[in-house]
Amino acid sequence: MKVTVVGAGAVGATCADNIARAALAEELVLLDIKEGLAEGKAQDMMQTAALLGFDTRITGSTNDYTKTAGSDVVVITSGLPRKPGMTREELIGTNAGIVKGVAENILKHSPNAILIIISNPMDTMTYLALTATGLPKHRIIGMGGALDSARFKYQLSQHLHCSPDDLNAVVVGGHGDTTMIPLIRLATWNSAPVTKFLSADEQQKIVADTMVGGATLTKLIGTSAWYAPGAAGAALVKSIVRDEKIIYLLRLPQRRVWSERYLPGRPRHHRPPWLGKDPRLRPECRRTSPFRQKRRGRPQHERRTQNLIITLSTIGSRPLKGRLSFLEPYMVRKA
Repeated sequence: MKVTVVGAGAVGATCADNIARAALAEELVLLDIKEGLAEGKAQDMMQTAALLGFDTRITGSTNDYTKTAGSDVVVITSGLPRKPGMTREELIGTNAGIVKGVAENILKHSPNAILIIISNPMDTMTYLALTATGLPKHRIIGMGGALDSARFKYQLSQHLHCSPDDLNAVVVGGHGDTTMIPLIRLATWNSAPVTKFLSADEQQKIVADTMVGGATLTKLIGTSAWYAPGAAGAALVKSIVRDEKIIYLLRLPQRRVWSERYLPGRPRHHRPPWLGKDPRLRPECRRTSPFRQKRRGRPQHERRTQNLIITLSTIGSRPLKGRLSFLEPYMVRKA
């Protein structure tokens, strides 16, 4: 198994380090446009192999895409990070050209690679990679859902004084300060709803802090965060290369928000996409409309909310409007 990480900055190096420590690949390539940066960090990581006990072969390269040939998974972290006070969208003008060029060059040497996008603004860069490469949407994955859900679990664990591993909580919507939707009313702590243990004010604070989690770190650090984004990218790589079939709420790009009207799934058994060696919507399932399922014993808005989570995880993200207003009972919005 061969994995490439494009961008040897803080996020890329952290992602590569996590991949190497977990022994997820036989060969790991770290590529950057800055002379010597990728080579230096690759050597630094390799010098930890004897201490940490991994045998992944890490090589660095300065803008030489031939060394990435035959990669199975490619993580793209290239581009400028945020500065305090900036939104992710303000980076579009600079990072769009960088990500487009990287994706095209990668596919020249690794036509079968799966692309994981971390570069900001992540939602836009994921869609750009789709349009620039023409790849099937299941081979271009934005990691925002995994990162946002991890930040949501962190906020919950701080208020509940529990382990994040005991929590089941997800964030849908966009990877932005105003577009992500932490589904706190669906979050559970060892199967018990977390709302039983939290006041309304605590719930509002958790949701608000999750939504601005990235901006908070940018203000404190002076640039974009890197440990959690890098770890999120490595977690997706792990799910793919080990064929774990772990369910993540991810950003799979679509040209129109409702273009995938019918999702795979047998009646009464909707199945969101998994991540494995072939990350796609679950196969061998009869196509049926998620908004026409009948689940006995459940209110209509509850059935629709469950389906909507699956739909958003499949078709990407857009701000809620119109027909999606039934999600309101499951949301705690900032006052």
